[in-house]
Amino acid sequence: MNWKRATIAAVCVVPLILLFGYGMTRDPKDIPSPLPGHQATPFSLAVFAPGQPPLNRTPGDTIRLADLKGEVVVLNFWASWCLSCRDEHQILSETARSYAGKPVHFVGVLYNDEPANGTQWIAQMGGQSYPSVMDPGARTAINYGLYGVPETYFLDGTGRIAYKATGPVNAMIIRRIVDSLMAAGAK
Repeated sequence: MNWKRATIAAVCVVPLILLFGYGMTRDPKDIPSPLPGHQATPFSLAVFAPGQPPLNRTPGDTIRLADLKGEVVVLNFWASWCLSCRDEHQILSETARSYAGKPVHFVGVLYNDEPANGTQWIAQMGGQSYPSVMDPGARTAINYGLYGVPETYFLDGTGRIAYKATGPVNAMIIRRIVDSLMAAGAK
């Protein structure tokens, strides 16, 4: 056996094994974001999917972050081509409906998709209780540091990003965050 070759092979392979071992201890869904705790980037986006009463908005209306000041905002980025968005759609819609009449606004933001595809997808999914807006050129998604869809941002009443959820959200997470933001805003 050639000891020189074996030593070189070990020097090359051992760091790779250690790197893979370290990677196996990490959660692939945990993508750190520098945005929580910072002021949310203002936006002004046109509604293409109105939602259902009482949370609906007229298509063509503009939703501005500045108009929602003092209220909790749940901003969900989604797309019709996103399979994981299907997993959270009904949960988001039902949870939004349960907060009707409270100082909470749910807004869907269509990411890199056509409004016609988004409208058709919403109909196939059984409707949506809250409005969705278009994001031309994905400018808002870029400003929010979107990694991919679905991603959900929770903004407090002052317009600061309180929490970012990567991947599909569940009702328990939504309620826990929204309730804590509402309680903090009531103080």
